[in-house]
Amino acid sequence: MADNVRSPSSVADVLPTAVVQEYLDAVSGHRGAHPYATLLGLRTFDTAGLHRKVREGFSYAALERFRRTADLSAAAVGELLQIPERTFHRRKLEGRLRPDESDRLLRFTRLFGKTLELFEGDLAAARSWLERPLAALGGARPIELAQSEPGTGAVEDLIGRLEHGVFT
Repeated sequence: MADNVRSPSSVADVLPTAVVQEYLDAVSGHRGAHPYATLLGLRTFDTAGLHRKVREGFSYAALERFRRTADLSAAAVGELLQIPERTFHRRKLEGRLRPDESDRLLRFTRLFGKTLELFEGDLAAARSWLERPLAALGGARPIELAQSEPGTGAVEDLIGRLEHGVFT
């Protein structure tokens, strides 16, 4: 089933800055409850539609679009999504992720989107912040905490506090 994602051949042609701008436009345009889906190249922004896409499993092209935008290596994405290297390679050949892998990718995409908003679309600053150990997170790196829902929630809470000027 199609994800309404650009074809794999055009994934490499999309510049990360264009993807970020598309995301920021979706946020400012209040495009549904899940504008961060644009970071995956999806055109589904409502909860029911996005849930359906997760259950089908995202295309590998969606993962690749996000990986390029976030400037993460395949190994880093595999670790983040908890996909062993051989399985990651198999997903590439199959062209599709499993539902649980898609759910983890969506969770991190949501966090990445919130980080981009925090840094007003500055990709380098967002990437750097996600990689840096933060005292407010007990010395953990946000990208490490993103491997679980509770960890992702803690990072999202911190982002919310930072956006509202609450530093404790």
